[in-house]
Amino acid sequence: MSQEPALQPMTIHQRVLSTLRRERPDRLPFVGRLDVWLACHHRSGSLPQEFRDVPVETIHRAIGMGRQRFITPFTWRLRGVEVVVEFNGQIVRREQDPLMDLFCGSHSDVRNDVAGETVTTFKTPRGVLRMRHEQAQMSVESGTEPYLKEHLIKNQSDYAAVAYLWERAEYLPLYADYERAQAEVGDVGFVIPLVPRVPFQQMLLEYLGEVPLFYALQDSPGDVARLIQLLDEQLVAILEHMVDLPAPYVEFPDNLHGLMTNPALFREHCLPHYQRYCDILHAQGKKVGSHTDGDVKRLLPLLKASGLDVCESFSPSPLTTCTFDEAWGAWQGGPIIWGGIPSPLLEERTSEGDFHAYLDHLLDVVAAGPIVLSVVDMVMGHNSLQRMRYIAERIEAHALPAA
Repeated sequence: MSQEPALQPMTIHQRVLSTLRRERPDRLPFVGRLDVWLACHHRSGSLPQEFRDVPVETIHRAIGMGRQRFITPFTWRLRGVEVVVEFNGQIVRREQDPLMDLFCGSHSDVRNDVAGETVTTFKTPRGVLRMRHEQAQMSVESGTEPYLKEHLIKNQSDYAAVAYLWERAEYLPLYADYERAQAEVGDVGFVIPLVPRVPFQQMLLEYLGEVPLFYALQDSPGDVARLIQLLDEQLVAILEHMVDLPAPYVEFPDNLHGLMTNPALFREHCLPHYQRYCDILHAQGKKVGSHTDGDVKRLLPLLKASGLDVCESFSPSPLTTCTFDEAWGAWQGGPIIWGGIPSPLLEERTSEGDFHAYLDHLLDVVAAGPIVLSVVDMVMGHNSLQRMRYIAERIEAHALPAA
């Protein structure tokens, strides 16, 4: 009697896609970002021999963890603007009408591999804007990103300069970059195209900063409202351009935290935007997520009502006050969790017993999902390679029943 041929296991890419479609994969997808871990070990000379001079995808495949890769599928031509970039007091770029990947309050001219200060100045007919990034030596060694020390808006006159900058900016698609990136990661990875943060999060994290924004909401609400409207119009136009991007999933890199963006602020300034933006992208056949790496315990019911398909980089206790079980229970029928494995579990200070107990409980709770498991917010430089491999093996052994 002939036997049925064994089914080929799904690739990690297929598992993620299946989960986003709320179909059941053969295994729970396990993906992550090794960028910081690799940078830390490269710079300290401690990268394992097996991982030297090989592609990142080869490292992910050897560990058993899919590669999660972010990409911005567009750039800007800043018309009528002169940009000057200085690093440690030396001009490294001066250009009129620059082509610039200004995104999430940063750009590719900001140095992250050397300690120092990057100052970026935007000269417009309506005023001069300046932002400043600092990179500490400790951050260089750990592989983490520079800190935005000085935001663009510091006084009322800066609002007009920001409006000038964006009203004349030319959107330039880089959709081939997305397709090229997905081809590079292949079946072992998943590329996530990013669009700008929702307007309130841009104001909070990029333009003013937390405390100045809270003062501005009271002292100059008209200026805040007008800039939020401008950023909203810009983001809607970007989302409409996404119809030509051949991607199944798009994400807002919002870095939500329920203390800064509290429920009242979220309800007023974020919820209506999310719902409208999700409608636009859903009409294109795309799934939509937000980067929710902060403490979202107070936002759980609001995020369920947001229209989001995914809460990516969900970071449970001990990173935040929100337990995994609380989010899992609150989001049934709502957004899919992408994350769930806090990076401290991979540190030496976490005992083997606690590490195994957390993972066992996690898999018991999620059963067949849907969920995309990931080390959150990312794999840190001091995280254990052995524990990464164990998680991959444990998840691979967690076979899912047929739907």
